[in-house]
Amino acid sequence: MTARKLLTHNGSGDMAEYGGLSASAGAGSAGDVPVLDATGRLDPSFMPSGVAAENEVIAATEALAAGDFVNIYNNAGTPACRKADGSASGGLAKCAHGYVLVAVASGANATVYTDGKNNQVTGLTAGEVFLSAATPGKATNTAPTGTGAIVQSLGVAASATEINTGFARPILLA
Repeated sequence: MTARKLLTHNGSGDMAEYGGLSASAGAGSAGDVPVLDATGRLDPSFMPSGVAAENEVIAATEALAAGDFVNIYNNAGTPACRKADGSASGGLAKCAHGYVLVAVASGANATVYTDGKNNQVTGLTAGEVFLSAATPGKATNTAPTGTGAIVQSLGVAASATEINTGFARPILLA
């Protein structure tokens, strides 16, 4: 679809097309017209403080795939993130605190979302989903049952490709 434009009047009789702003520069953008991005949404920079996705930018200590659930931890005094792991080898130390929507290389900064919709998942059935004990970073419809595994609800799958997140307190199985 071709981007829509406005006709503007410069005050001296001239008319010109104006395409609007796709992101706000703060006070310098006062009076400008916002335009929607390719997903049909406003850029979060247009929103007032407190009205946006809850996220943090944190260094990743391993490669992350889009949709991975992550664990935020203390890496030598610096916050870092890695794939959450529900297996016995992960223990409670690797429970899920958030998720990423885009792939991130090890050592790069990741935008970690702590609420909202994770729409970068696949293969789920509608209903409650849990942190996988078989595949780090992934969700499953079946709660882990093995000794030492973590049972942690990640939220509810609304479809095969979308989870409405709601991180429950993890339970370590005996």
